[in-house]
Amino acid sequence: MGWNSWDAYGPTVTEAEVTANADYMARHLASFGWQYIVVDIQWYEPNAQKHGYRANAELITDEFGRLLPAPNRFPSSANGRGFKPLADYVHSKGLKFGIHIMRGIPRQAVRTNLPVFGTKLHAKEIADEQNICPWNTDMYGVRADTPGGQAYYDSIVRMYAEWGVDYIKADDMTAFNGKPANPSRLAEIAALSRAIKRQGRPMVLSLSPGPASVDQAEFLRTHSQLWRIADDFWDRWQDLKKQFEYTRRWAGHSGTNSYPDADMLALGRIGIRAERGDDRQTRFTKDEQVTLMTLWSIFRSPLMFGGDLPSNDAFTLSLLTNRDVLEVNQRSKNNRELFVRGNVIAWTADAVRGGDKYLAVFNIADDAVAAPVTVSLKEIGLNGNGRVRDLWKNENLGVVQHELQTTVPRHGAKLFRLSPQN
Repeated sequence: MGWNSWDAYGPTVTEAEVTANADYMARHLASFGWQYIVVDIQWYEPNAQKHGYRANAELITDEFGRLLPAPNRFPSSANGRGFKPLADYVHSKGLKFGIHIMRGIPRQAVRTNLPVFGTKLHAKEIADEQNICPWNTDMYGVRADTPGGQAYYDSIVRMYAEWGVDYIKADDMTAFNGKPANPSRLAEIAALSRAIKRQGRPMVLSLSPGPASVDQAEFLRTHSQLWRIADDFWDRWQDLKKQFEYTRRWAGHSGTNSYPDADMLALGRIGIRAERGDDRQTRFTKDEQVTLMTLWSIFRSPLMFGGDLPSNDAFTLSLLTNRDVLEVNQRSKNNRELFVRGNVIAWTADAVRGGDKYLAVFNIADDAVAAPVTVSLKEIGLNGNGRVRDLWKNENLGVVQHELQTTVPRHGAKLFRLSPQN
């Protein structure tokens, strides 16, 4: 559970904006379990811009080609201090600090053939210049199955550990033009994972982009803590509707400290200086926002908020601070789709203790008609009667006999906790 700068600031976020979001999280969200502050792509690009990347931009690196924060955007990083001062600030708030990285080694380090830290090798000897990202020109791939390639990944993770990084979002890893990660990408994932384990500092490894392949689930679970299962997710109903297919495909693949990731929460104020779109409040209706949070919670996706936290209104804050809903996301088990009946979809899960069940019902119809829904208690594993609590309304609805009946608005969702009443 955390905040990521991407949806609001794209590649352009500044230190002042990061600290403002950290301050807000510490004041308003930390007590609900939110803890990660993640600086997304191109923190090393002094002249990063909204609405796309500058091709072949000059990046800030050290003498070994390792990327450093751009001091004009992150003033505390000057004089080789890197992200340590910013990480220290985030930690002082009781939070954890994360960064985004791209797969591979900077192309400019290869052009100038800089040495690889801790070795007698140079960048050209470990770079795979044919293995490039299709949408960003910053990096070449690394020959990760060689000692030099592993040494490079060891060196960057060592630097991140010295900075105090708690979370690494590694991009251009899990999918390539919609296809599963190829062997060279899998080798780089494994090298990065080994480097993290060797450092001894706990770091979450998050892999992007998506959609990842279910056929590679065991590999991803072994080498990372979360991995993207979806295309880039934005505030469009068609994106949200497609998430029902992705989550259905990945149901049952969550494990201890390993989570399929439905992508960030495009909520609140986004697009301030984003890679896509202009400054706006999320285009999702309130019902669609409830659908998003309900699906992410019953599926147990990581929750990474993408909006500018200090700009939150009361409704957005209420979505992030409902303890009953967050309990479903954080502690339920056996999460699965229960049925699809026309435009009505239901998911269910078990509470960790007490025999209680969770039930989420969704209406994905595009017409304006609210959908009546009836679910028998036996379908979700309860025999007899059940006490019902509406989690979004924080309201106890009493006892139902053998079935639950409700009505779900267009593009909306409801989430219940049902307790056995024999």
